[in-house]
Amino acid sequence: MNPINVSDIDIALNALSLESKGIQDLINALQNKTKLAKSFLQTVQKISTLKGRVVLTGIGKSGHIAKKIQSTLASTGTPSLFVHPAEASHGDLGMIQNDDLILAISASGETQELFNIIVHAKRFNIPLISITINTFSTLAKNSNIILALPQSKEACPLGLAPTTSTLMQLALGDVLAITLLKKKHFTASDFGIYHPGGRLGSKLKIVKDLMHTKHDIPLGKPQMPITEAIMEMTKKALGCIGIISEKNQLIGLITDGDLRRAFNKDIRKLTTYDIMNPIPLTIRADMLAAEALKIMNNKNHPITCLFVVDENNYPIGVLHIHDLLRAGIA
Repeated sequence: MNPINVSDIDIALNALSLESKGIQDLINALQNKTKLAKSFLQTVQKISTLKGRVVLTGIGKSGHIAKKIQSTLASTGTPSLFVHPAEASHGDLGMIQNDDLILAISASGETQELFNIIVHAKRFNIPLISITINTFSTLAKNSNIILALPQSKEACPLGLAPTTSTLMQLALGDVLAITLLKKKHFTASDFGIYHPGGRLGSKLKIVKDLMHTKHDIPLGKPQMPITEAIMEMTKKALGCIGIISEKNQLIGLITDGDLRRAFNKDIRKLTTYDIMNPIPLTIRADMLAAEALKIMNNKNHPITCLFVVDENNYPIGVLHIHDLLRAGIA
């Protein structure tokens, strides 16, 4: 194995130092009452009330950053798309609608390929926001809002490869997406709607996606004999039965464990009311399934099923630990 080249490590650390300074410069530039802060707030307001989509565009390294920002916006509740500036000149300008907003990224602001998009924005009065370093550029001069990045030193020792500048572009795009997420009260459940695949999708499923509903819910009345309750539990095969009032509200729960404890008595004389738990744990349909699992796995009182109730305490579903296992959550 070759020994570690200390000079190579020094180069890497120096590059990281320059890039981290760029992020700190961005933080300083985004402080309250600065030009960037004012432009940032205007951008957030503009996008949060937008009827159409945010159209991201850029070319080269800035184009790659634009694609990533577009993806983050879309997955956090802000409708968006990416339009390649070169393709825009050959028909893709038709993808941009009058109620959209264009967010163009270019460090220099003089990218030739962006000019047709600038002209299109002007022609159809489409708001144009730019992320750029050069506030005197063609792009900046034709923008409704300029998100001006600080002129921080590139990590590239030649000063040619976009490094620090693209990192700041990406960071600014991320904080824009996160600010919009918070402003729109975007929840983890909402996030799960846009991420249904893979392990992340499983963790973000909500109880409503997995619970048993309607005729699959085991239910009984307080006066029901235990023998009938056992038949209902056996038929529905969920290891529990909910006890409902005359108004069909959940007032109790019986589990397999409750039944086993009841066998110490003469079950022929017992009703569900005699052995039910009058304060059962319940959950809501919009709860994350992962949160329901956490409740089930309570080390002091682990359980295998939970009744799902609405705001009036009417039972609308049952969630079993096996449902979570099948979904890959447990």
